[in-house]
Amino acid sequence: MSLNYPFSAIVGQDEMKLALQIAACDPSIGGVLVFGDRGTGKSTAVRALASLLPKISSIQGCAYNCDPKIIDSNCPSCGLDKKHLKSSNIAVPVVDLPLGATEDRVVGALDIERALAHGEKVFDPGLLARANRGFLYIDEVNLLEDHLVDLLLDVAASGENIVEREGLSIRHAARFVLVGSGNPEEGELRPQLLDRFGLSVEVRTPNNVEDRIEIMRRRDQYERNAEAFVKAWKRKNAALRSKISRAKDRLLNVELSDGMLEKISALCVSLGTDGLRGELTMIRASRSIAALRQADVVALKDVRAAALIALPHRMRRDPLDDTGSKVRVEVAVKEILV
Repeated sequence: MSLNYPFSAIVGQDEMKLALQIAACDPSIGGVLVFGDRGTGKSTAVRALASLLPKISSIQGCAYNCDPKIIDSNCPSCGLDKKHLKSSNIAVPVVDLPLGATEDRVVGALDIERALAHGEKVFDPGLLARANRGFLYIDEVNLLEDHLVDLLLDVAASGENIVEREGLSIRHAARFVLVGSGNPEEGELRPQLLDRFGLSVEVRTPNNVEDRIEIMRRRDQYERNAEAFVKAWKRKNAALRSKISRAKDRLLNVELSDGMLEKISALCVSLGTDGLRGELTMIRASRSIAALRQADVVALKDVRAAALIALPHRMRRDPLDDTGSKVRVEVAVKEILV
């Protein structure tokens, strides 16, 4: 089994790392979109996230990662027999959705082998089942086929996958954090899917010589001896895992004042963001940032950091304005969040 590159060993890309930590702390944030240049560590960071997350309790043998504390009667695997269920701790699933995946592979389908061999109609779970209670990662998300985009939007909104085909009628939980990465030069993301991501970050190739040298040095060490490299970063990774675990426990008790709410609303009104999803995401992200620094109250610096990753992708494009959305958010943050 290949060893993932340690999350704590990633050089720079602070906004991307913060966004992924927020999603790990509060899965309800709505997912993370990482857009930027090739070779900037987008895929590496997402896959490194798997080794960073605290383990979860799951029912043994359940293909849908059901929580033993919440038995789902609709679960095709364990919901039919609630007696004598055993649980175990498993790694949080981080599932790749390849671009060439068929709809059957994503949502699940009839197990043809068992149908032909034994004449049984048995459901073969898909990627959405494996991703339940975890992360669904789509590299080159902007190249995803339209019918799969529509399917993912429906499932992400409902938290449930419904399969009605080939004589099967299956309904199972599919609650996951959607993480997408891509290169904007290869095509834009559909607005419907773009709005579903809670956070969005842009990554660029480092132009600092020292950072580039350190990236190359660490990557070379990892490729020459991955086991030794991962072991060397084990302590820092464990500290980061503990930090996220403590933040999850603290999250519900983090307070956000009415004054902060007013500033968040004023910022969104000033930027002309559509709907209220921007404000709600900023509230969740600000709380998570405060929890990650072990604070009980959201501070202005938490709101500033949340704005830079929660709002740029929600702004309307002005064809007469050459200024990027990120720059417009930065200007508004300096004017309003003071």
